[in-house]
Amino acid sequence: MSEGLTEKDNITHYFFLPLHAEKFSVKISEAVQTKYIFVTGGVVSSLGKGIISSSLANLLIARGFKVTIQKFDPYINIDPGTLNPYEHGECYVTVDGHEADLDLGHYERFTDIHTTRANNVTTGRVYQAVIDKERRGDYLGKTVQIVPHITDEIKSRVKQLGHTGEYDFIITEIGGVVGDIESLPFLEAVRQLRWELGRDSLCIHLTYVPYIAAAKELKTKPTQHSVKQLQELGIQPDILVLRTEKEITPEVRRKIALFCNVLPEDVVQSIDVPSIYQVPVKMHEQHLDDIVLRLTDTPSKGEPEMGPWLSFLSKMTEAEKPVTIGLVGKYVELQDAYKSIDEALFQAATYAGRKLDLRLIHSEKVTPDNVGELLAPMDGVIIAPGFGQRGIEGKFIALEWLRTHNVPTFGICLGMQCMVIEYARNVLGLSDANSTEMNPSTPHNVIDLMEEQKSISNMGGTMRLGAYDCVLKPDSLASRAYGSTMVSERHRHRFEFNEQYRSAFEEAGMRCVGENPRSHLVEVVEVPGLRWYLGTQYHPEYSSTVLHPNPIFRSFVDAAIDYRNEKESTAKN
Repeated sequence: MSEGLTEKDNITHYFFLPLHAEKFSVKISEAVQTKYIFVTGGVVSSLGKGIISSSLANLLIARGFKVTIQKFDPYINIDPGTLNPYEHGECYVTVDGHEADLDLGHYERFTDIHTTRANNVTTGRVYQAVIDKERRGDYLGKTVQIVPHITDEIKSRVKQLGHTGEYDFIITEIGGVVGDIESLPFLEAVRQLRWELGRDSLCIHLTYVPYIAAAKELKTKPTQHSVKQLQELGIQPDILVLRTEKEITPEVRRKIALFCNVLPEDVVQSIDVPSIYQVPVKMHEQHLDDIVLRLTDTPSKGEPEMGPWLSFLSKMTEAEKPVTIGLVGKYVELQDAYKSIDEALFQAATYAGRKLDLRLIHSEKVTPDNVGELLAPMDGVIIAPGFGQRGIEGKFIALEWLRTHNVPTFGICLGMQCMVIEYARNVLGLSDANSTEMNPSTPHNVIDLMEEQKSISNMGGTMRLGAYDCVLKPDSLASRAYGSTMVSERHRHRFEFNEQYRSAFEEAGMRCVGENPRSHLVEVVEVPGLRWYLGTQYHPEYSSTVLHPNPIFRSFVDAAIDYRNEKESTAKN
């Protein structure tokens, strides 16, 4: 420390040093020399940046490295929690209660590691943080600008996880497409970070190489223009991943490499495959993980240990017999609206040695006249989560038919609440039973607004969110499925089972078999007299991964298979 300076003075003086000094401070503060990988996209959206990021993380973890992934979304919403699923697909929830982009679900399913609010940042969160600092006077009256204030905030978010010293690699996916005005601040921050971090960072650019059937050839121009746009922003990609429907020849790869200032061996193709879970294997065959290690000067820890993953893929390809599951919901037109449920079902079916035949049933189209026709072919049915009145009566109709016909049925969040309401109406005889979400003046509010929610007016990030403990009764279907009486699962809700009606339900045959140990909130209900009839207030789909499929989903799928076998046996006799 310089003579005459206090510790505080030294720190203040330090931050006015040139940029390279700031870079040096970052490096010496980290216990592990963290490498930063940025994944950008070009040409068109939905190419699969999240899948490529997840696949690379999967391979690096299989090699023994500590890895995490983060998603930077360019929309101004604080988080996707208030977005309509038709706008953005599923809202994923992290263990610490952050409403996040659905790509974080892919990250967890591929890596088997938990993400947190630090793994998902939006433009809205960045601007909110900067504005809060300005209001507090942190900028000492300076004019607040995109550069450096917004970009500095983005950079600090990028390096937040790296500063923990826990990770060898931080993979950062930049949402949107190069050329989008919304993504410009993030890309500028990436440009600055590439300059600061040097060999401790690299950029992977995912582009599209279309095949023109009339010309019978692959077209490279979209990729060339996409990379040119990235270069104009001051970012030179180190690796190109070419999304394609047709095999890309070595000649085409060399051509792309020549025009894009990338080595031919660093051009990788990502061709269409039957399942996203095959992508890590395909990327390893293309040496993507080897290229990353080479470009970041990271010593290899040997070939990736992929035994369990390959075992899952083997089960997937060997499965021949189907299991037919119906999903009753109001967002079924959108492929990604129930993404985590779809994947949890697929994982459970695969481990059961079956092909998943998922039938999407729009709850608004279910009527007393067609319910039998719609549901009779199903081996099991999930009543989907959601919010609001639309489509709710269709769920009640479906549930009555499923319960009276003894079909394996699984209700999640609102689906569980619908189970309770239907049971109250048709078994307890409370014909006007409802949730106060649907009818605030219902005389039998078997589902009611949680007490802590009654004083809340803002919608965003204010629900009961994240992982909470649940104690299960030892003799319950749920505890047998988990093999434990204590579990922790993630939540996203405002309404709850009304404790005042617990005795009435128990006496009528619907048991409350799971509750939060602190609040005594009912988390799980089931009807033991039926084949498999269970509802969870929580979302077990969020914790289901390829290597560790959720036990409740496995139990449900097993019950559906047993039911199918019974039907087939009866039909033969």
